[in-house]
Amino acid sequence: METNDRLNPASPDTPKGRGKDSSERRCILTGEPAPRTGLIRLALGPEGQVAADWSERLPGRGAWITADRTLFDTVAAKGRLRGALARAFKGNGFSLPDDLGDRIAAGLQQRLLARLGLEKRSGTLILGGDRVREALAKGKVFAVLHAADARPDGSDRIDGMARAVGESLGEDIPHRRVPIARDALSAALGRENVVHMALVDEGAATRVLADLDRLAGFCGDKPADDVKSAEDWAAGATEVALPLRERH
Repeated sequence: METNDRLNPASPDTPKGRGKDSSERRCILTGEPAPRTGLIRLALGPEGQVAADWSERLPGRGAWITADRTLFDTVAAKGRLRGALARAFKGNGFSLPDDLGDRIAAGLQQRLLARLGLEKRSGTLILGGDRVREALAKGKVFAVLHAADARPDGSDRIDGMARAVGESLGEDIPHRRVPIARDALSAALGRENVVHMALVDEGAATRVLADLDRLAGFCGDKPADDVKSAEDWAAGATEVALPLRERH
C-alpha cells in the first residue's frame, strides 16, 4: 500500500524544532546569533590551517560564519577576517588560505550533491519530469528542484502544478532552482540528463533545502563557472563527508 507522510503522524524520533539544527550560534562576522542551518563552522586542521568543518565535529574551538559570500569577501577585503578568527580561536597560531572563500563554495556544492545522492539511494529523491508530476498529483511531494539550466517552460509547468497542489493541501510546496547545472547533477546522481527532481519525504526536503539555502546564500542562485566534471566530482566527493548521524 502506498503511504503519504502527510497522512501519518510525525515520528517521535524526529520531533520538529528539536535537535542540533534548531540550535543557534553567533556569527563572528556580524556578531549576531543565527540558526546553525544558516551558518558554516570553521575549524583548524592538523597543521593549523583554517577550513570548513562540514561535520561540525572537529575538536577544538570553532568559528561560525553566515553563509553569505558578499559578507565574507567584504570582511576579508577589509582585513578583519583574521582578527575575527583570532578572537574565536583564542590565538593567532593558524594559517588562513587566500582562497578560503572559493574552498567553502566548492565544499557547499559538493555537500549538496552528496546530500542528493544519499536521498536518491534512500528513495526519497525522485528524478524526471514525468515522475515529479505523477508524485505531485498524488500529493506526495514536499519540495521540487530544478537544474540551474532547466528550460523555463518545463520548470514553470511543474512549479505551477506544485503551487496548485500546495493550495489544495493548505501548505506550501517549495520549488527551487539548484545553482548547479544538469551535467554535474547527472554525474553526481548517476543518471543522464537530470533536470527535474522532487523530494517525497518531509525530513529529506528539510535536509536538502537547508544545504541548498547555504549554497545559494554563499554562492548566489547562478551556477558556478567551474562546475565539476563527472571525474572531478567523483574524485572529490569524499572530501565533504556528511555527519554520520545523517547517513541512511
